[in-house]
Amino acid sequence: MQAKMMTFHTVVFDVTSKITESIEMFEAAAAKKNIKIELALNEEIRINADLNMFETVFRNIVGNAIKFTNENGTILISANKENSFCKISVKDDGVGISEENIAKIFRIDSKHKTPGTMGEKGTGLGLILCKEFVEKHGGKIEVKSEVGKGSEFSFTLPLNNGSST
Repeated sequence: MQAKMMTFHTVVFDVTSKITESIEMFEAAAAKKNIKIELALNEEIRINADLNMFETVFRNIVGNAIKFTNENGTILISANKENSFCKISVKDDGVGISEENIAKIFRIDSKHKTPGTMGEKGTGLGLILCKEFVEKHGGKIEVKSEVGKGSEFSFTLPLNNGSST
């Protein structure tokens, strides 16, 4: 993104239907660990965002939730309007993240890699990229976590302001 190699093109779309579509790609990974994915999507919420960036952020966060949730766990995904933004949250009952490591996960100068509950690997760059993509939209990404109890990652993207593009 910083090297200007990636385009930024916003479109209006229903975030709840995109979440529902995207979840299908995680069914096999969740089934392998017998993880239940629950959706709390109460209404159509139209946002104005770069679709590729949204999908990248959402898939990374859900993929991490599966990676760090133990067998027979649960992941809850919700989307709600919050002022002029849509807040998408992914909450798991997995291993959680220490306060010390929360401070590192969004920083490029602090590579932080933790294997998943079944030894799954990652690059440590996914959340850094997610933060950059969300902030490009004027949104924010946050994490609340407690070791042994799970994590909740949430990010905001702008609601559609009425334009059709």
